[in-house]
Amino acid sequence: QVQVVESGGGLVQPGGSLRLSCAASGSIFSIYAMAWYRQTPGKQRELVAEETDSGLTTYAEAVKGRFTISRDIAKNTVFLQMNNLEPEDTAVYYCKADLTVASWVPTRPYWGQGTQVTVSS
Repeated sequence: QVQVVESGGGLVQPGGSLRLSCAASGSIFSIYAMAWYRQTPGKQRELVAEETDSGLTTYAEAVKGRFTISRDIAKNTVFLQMNNLEPEDTAVYYCKADLTVASWVPTRPYWGQGTQVTVSS
């Protein structure tokens, strides 16, 4: 059994900062990548940032220079530091872990339940 749990969402004023955390736990053999996605009502879930086990990072254009993803590989944890937040960043933020539970099992994505981020004055 694998669990992915996010925390750290909330209400913040424009220009403010938030730090999201996500921890994967359970019967994990290896994690290839961890990522943050976000979704607003009526829209598709979109990639915000991703970091692979080799340290390769990818960011959505809308968040480059404002958001930073980081991982604590030993603790199966990923963080998203969000600075200079804008109302357009308001969304439910989801954590995804691409992992395998055994060496012979293919890697697959595991999703968290999401955490709400609201940017408003």
